[in-house]
Amino acid sequence: MATALKETSRAQSAERIVVRFAGDSGDGMQLTGGQFTLSSAMAGNDFATFPDFPAEIRAPQGTLFGVSAFQINFGSTAVETAGDRPDVLVAMNPAALKTNVGSLREGGLIIADTGEFGKRNLDKAKYETNPLEDGSLAPYDLLAFDISALTLEAVKPFGLGNKEALRSKNMWTLGLALWMFDRDRQPIVDWLHAKFAKKPDIAEANIAALNAGHAYGETAEISGPLKQHRVDPAPAEPGLYRTVNGAEAVALGLVAGAQLAGLPMFFGGYPITPASAILHHLSRLKEFGVTTFQAEDEIAAICSAIGASYAGQLGVTSSSGPGIALKGEAMGLAIMTELPLVIVNSQRGGPSTGLPTKTEQSDLYQAVFGRNGDAPMPVVAARSPVDVFDCAIEAVRIAVEYMTPVMLLTDGYIANAAEPWKVPDMNGYAPFEVRFLEDVPEGGFQPYARDDKLKRPWVKPGTPGLMHRIGGIEKAAGSGHIDYSPENHAQMTAIRAAKVDGVQNSIPDQEVTLGEPVGKLAMVGWGSTFGPIHQAVRRMRRDGHDASHIHIRHIWPMPRNLGDLLKGYDRVIVPEMNTGQLKTLLRDQFLVDAKPLNKITGQPFTIAEIELAIEDALAG
Repeated sequence: MATALKETSRAQSAERIVVRFAGDSGDGMQLTGGQFTLSSAMAGNDFATFPDFPAEIRAPQGTLFGVSAFQINFGSTAVETAGDRPDVLVAMNPAALKTNVGSLREGGLIIADTGEFGKRNLDKAKYETNPLEDGSLAPYDLLAFDISALTLEAVKPFGLGNKEALRSKNMWTLGLALWMFDRDRQPIVDWLHAKFAKKPDIAEANIAALNAGHAYGETAEISGPLKQHRVDPAPAEPGLYRTVNGAEAVALGLVAGAQLAGLPMFFGGYPITPASAILHHLSRLKEFGVTTFQAEDEIAAICSAIGASYAGQLGVTSSSGPGIALKGEAMGLAIMTELPLVIVNSQRGGPSTGLPTKTEQSDLYQAVFGRNGDAPMPVVAARSPVDVFDCAIEAVRIAVEYMTPVMLLTDGYIANAAEPWKVPDMNGYAPFEVRFLEDVPEGGFQPYARDDKLKRPWVKPGTPGLMHRIGGIEKAAGSGHIDYSPENHAQMTAIRAAKVDGVQNSIPDQEVTLGEPVGKLAMVGWGSTFGPIHQAVRRMRRDGHDASHIHIRHIWPMPRNLGDLLKGYDRVIVPEMNTGQLKTLLRDQFLVDAKPLNKITGQPFTIAEIELAIEDALAG
C-alpha cells in the first residue's frame, strides 16, 4: 500500500508511489510501463512491477477482456511487492477505467484520455453514461483531457496517418509521467533512437510525443490534481545493478549453473505462456556453451533434453502447467534412467488452457506427485525475480550431484515482473563437482552402481569399455538390465526414493524469514507470495503482534528441521494461490494443523489480505 504524499515547497515527496498504466492491448501499456521502470531504475528507486496481460492474443479493441495493464511500485525504501492499491491510474479508454478503477485507492489520481470516451467505446465497456461526467468518480482526483488529439498535434510535422500517429499515445503519456515524477527523458530518447534506428521518422515522432507530454505537465495551468512528485533514491549497497525480470533471471541462473558445473547446456523448449521468454533469452547466450532447440511439441522438447543429458550435457526444458502435463511420461523416463535434468515450470492458472496470462501456484501437487508410479524428484521454488537466479543454480547443483531431474517452480507473476538486481560476484559461488566415469572399474562396469549419495555413474556414450543401455522399463539393481521382478522393482523404487530424500543432507535448515522461532502465529509461504507475506508480517510486528514469516525454497524434500520449527507455533497459516496444496503437504509430512489462506483469482495476494488474516487468527 502506498504512503500518503507530503507537501514540500517545490514538489510533493513520497516514500513510495504505485502507478498503474492501463489501456487496450494495442496501446503499448507494457512498453510504457517497461520504460517507466527503466526511468525508476535510473533514478535509483527500489521497485517491483506487475504486468497484467489479457488472455487473448488480440482481443477486440476497446473491450473489457482486452485490457492490458502494467503496475509499478517504486520508492525510497525497500519495495517487495507491486503494491496493493494504485495511487495513480492512467486509463487510455473506458474499458481500462472500468476494469481498474476499483483497485485505485480513495483520493487517488485518474488520468483519462477523453478522446477515447465516445459512445462506441462506452458501449463496449458497458457504461450507460460517461463516467468522466456523471459524478461516479467523485472519490478520486480526475484529470481528463484529449491525449489522442494532443498526440496527433505533436506528431503532425512527421506526416503520419492518424492510425500510425496514435500509436505514439503511449509515449505522450510516458512523457507526462516522467514530468510528474521528475524523471530524465534522455534514456528513453536514446532507447527510441536505438529501437527505430532503421525508421528515423518513427523515432522522431515518438520523441516528439514524449516531449509534448512532458511539456504539458510543465506548462498546463491546471489546479488540483496535476502535481510533480519526488521519490528519493533508495539506499543500496555499492555494486553493479540492473533491472531483471524472472524469465531473464532463470536464463542467467541456468547458464551460471552450467558454468559452475563445467558443462555445456542444451535447452529444448516449446512456446507456451509465460515460459516462452526463457527460450528467447537463452537463444542469445550461445557464447556460453548454450544450445537452444525449439521443438515441434512439448514431448519432443523434454526428450531432446534427456538425450542431451545422456550425451553428457546439462539438459534443460521449460513449460507451464499444460505443457508440464504433456512432459509427464518423459519426466518418468529421466527418473528411471537417473539422468540430470532441470525442468522449469512457470505456473499459470488452470486447468487445461485455463488462464494463460494470469498467475497461480496450482502446480505444486503436479511438481511433487505428477508422474505415473512412485517417481519422486526434488522441487525448488523461487520467491521473486531476483531469487530465481540462485534457485536456478541450486536446481542445477542438485541435478548433477544426485543424477536426478529437478523441477524449478516459478509463476506468471515472477516470470513477467521486474526488480533491481545487484549483479553477483560469481567468485562467491562454489563450483559443482561433475565427474564422468571414464575407466572401467575394478570388477567390471555397473551402470546402476551407487556412491554414498546413491547416484549412479554418468558415462558419455562411446567411452571405451563402458557400453550400457538405459530406457523406461524397470532396471536391475547394479547391472541396469531389464528386470521387472517384484523384488527388484521394490528395491529400485526404494533406492530412487532414498536418493531424493538424501538431498536433505545438502540443503540448509529452514530459517525463520522474519520473527521468532516460537510464537503464536507463523505465516508459511512459498514462491511469489513472499512479498505480501513479508510486508504484512513486518507491519503487524511493528504494531506489537506476535507473528512470524517462514518461506520455503526446498519444496521436496523439505528441510530436516521444518517439522520441529512449525510445531513451535500455536497457529500455522499457509497463504497460497491455489486451494491449499502446500498446506496439505505440511499436514501430511509433519502432522501440524496448518490452516489455508487461498486465492485463486489469477492475481497476487495484497498486503492487506494477509494483514486481515493475521488479525483474525490472533483474535482467535
